[in-house]
Amino acid sequence: MLGSGLSSQVGASVAAQAFPVIGPVGVVAVRQWMAGVVLVAVGRPRFREFSGRQWRLVLGLAAVFAVMNVSLYTAIDRVGLGLAVTLEFLGPLAVALLGSRRAVDLVCALVAAPAVLVLTRPQATTDYLGVAFGVLAGVCWACYILLNRTVGRELPGATGSGAAAAVSGLAYVPVGAFVLYQHPPTVAAICYALVAGVLSSAVPFLVDVLALRRVPAQFFGVFMSVNPVLAALVGYVVLNQQLAVPDWIAIGVIVAANAVAVSTTRRRPR
Repeated sequence: MLGSGLSSQVGASVAAQAFPVIGPVGVVAVRQWMAGVVLVAVGRPRFREFSGRQWRLVLGLAAVFAVMNVSLYTAIDRVGLGLAVTLEFLGPLAVALLGSRRAVDLVCALVAAPAVLVLTRPQATTDYLGVAFGVLAGVCWACYILLNRTVGRELPGATGSGAAAAVSGLAYVPVGAFVLYQHPPTVAAICYALVAGVLSSAVPFLVDVLALRRVPAQFFGVFMSVNPVLAALVGYVVLNQQLAVPDWIAIGVIVAANAVAVSTTRRRPR
């Protein structure tokens, strides 16, 4: 899960390099195409053998992929990597709050919540549309956690992720063609988007579907609180996006809550 989060944030920072040329939608289109090719090659889904229920799950996951990515990248373009991913984290936090059956998970989520509010505190220069896109990405991420867990149970291996990525990639063909026609890409911009497709889509999708078979959804949600930390660090190192002292304190609180949740998780027998 930690590797998945780091890969996703590094991929987002790489994608941001292409925003000035082809915009967030263009980057997402190329990213989805790349992710579709990689995940189909790995998962090798047999579309003809899917049942009606399995198709509904795949289509739902494909819709989540499409909306989550474009909303997150639009938020990154408007409010920066750290804040955008922090807003997106509200989705896993909601999963942790609503789905937990252990008191310690609930306490950790409640401790992390004020820290998230500190990171998202309104200021005079706040881009509220960017904040709204970040919240939308959070809603999608919550759906992604729950849907991906169900898909992992219904379909073997990476079959479900591969099928959903393929459907999402096909849906972005007309959108991406129009955007790239309006904003002619450079070789560097396409390369950035392709790398983002591998790091932010293919790697996390494969790792998450495997992780969600081994850990409860609410624990996964609490553990993903590390993503704002990773986003802030990657944004600072790669994109030179500065954070204030209260932001770093809030990040420390989130890490502490996450560490408690991890250390108190009881191992279940295989």
